[in-house]
Amino acid sequence: MWLQLISKGKRKLIGFASIGCWFLLLGNLQAQQFDSTTFRPVDVDFLFTYYNQSGDHAAVTGGIDSEKLTDNAGKILINVPMDSLTQIQVDMAANRYSSASTDQIDNNMSSASSADSRLQLKLGFTKQTAKRQSFSANLSGSIESDYISTGLGGTWKVNSLDQNKQFSISAQAFFDNWILYFPKELRDSAQPTINTSKRRSYSLSFTYNSVINKRLKAAIFSDIIYQKGLLSTPFHRVYFQEQDRAKIEHFPSSRIKFPIGIRANYFISDFLILRSYYRFYWDSFGILGQTFSLTMPVKLGSSWTVYPSYRFHFQSASKYFSPYKEHVLTDEYYTSDYDLSKFNSHKFGLGLVFSPFLSLRRKDGNSSKINRLQLKSISGRFVYYNRTDGLEYYSINTGISVSF
Repeated sequence: MWLQLISKGKRKLIGFASIGCWFLLLGNLQAQQFDSTTFRPVDVDFLFTYYNQSGDHAAVTGGIDSEKLTDNAGKILINVPMDSLTQIQVDMAANRYSSASTDQIDNNMSSASSADSRLQLKLGFTKQTAKRQSFSANLSGSIESDYISTGLGGTWKVNSLDQNKQFSISAQAFFDNWILYFPKELRDSAQPTINTSKRRSYSLSFTYNSVINKRLKAAIFSDIIYQKGLLSTPFHRVYFQEQDRAKIEHFPSSRIKFPIGIRANYFISDFLILRSYYRFYWDSFGILGQTFSLTMPVKLGSSWTVYPSYRFHFQSASKYFSPYKEHVLTDEYYTSDYDLSKFNSHKFGLGLVFSPFLSLRRKDGNSSKINRLQLKSISGRFVYYNRTDGLEYYSINTGISVSF
């Protein structure tokens, strides 16, 4: 029954996305035919990612065994200008992944749980006003075999008179539902311990951007995030010192997260920019974290840009985390998910962007030239990540950006 509902949901999501995109694109192009002097191009980005991960602390098996995972993802971002002040955005994404750890939910290698897919759709609307303000709203949804999520949000931005400062407030809410899958040997005992399959997440974000001088731009940002409901993952096992039989992961029914940070971009020269980022993180599960990152785009001529990047992250362990068989039965909450453990991580990236600005043109009745198709950029990026618990991954990202 659940598989039938999921299949129907995926078909509806794909159909909704396709109809919505074609409606917006055709409507925009039809409107432009009447007045070519107000032609506004539609921007489309195609993004593709291959991700490969390895490690030996899978939460599905209680913090031991393989974390090997591969993921192939594709995404399309469409920006449709309806007039000079209004835009509509459509984001569609799909990915297919296989995981050695989730293959162990049934204790049966090559089971159906070894691979899964996810579909996502997000529709957005942005309106610029004459008073230096803009408003935006979005609706989103995603679905996979054990998880269904819907979301809505909005943003308000206001610029200063000189356009050198901007303040924005964003609010977002996600309404998620688990389709409860338990480890095979725990299906009889785990179900009574779960009193909800819902998860609700609410966030409020603040950002202040400022142009400090002709070379330096900076921003300070902060979020307040509140979650409630089923915050644990139903198929994560936890093993205890006193017995060999596992239990499923158990968390409190609410969680608060509070990150705050700063971004700064310094224009060293016309061909060199230094982008820096720092974030401090605290949550009610007892995790403290700090993140630093640097990116340095370097222009190589008029069409090429190379951008090396580095990110360092440190976090303390959650008060609910212990490794395999180190929990005791008197613990009220427990997990062996190493994402909540103490670790340091390093992330290295190298990207390349080619921006040829190639255009195909046509002439209208007045012989004025109008761009109909423009290749804006082709990009590629390689990322390598490792952390002190042994988890590592690499990803290859490619993108094509066009307008018409």
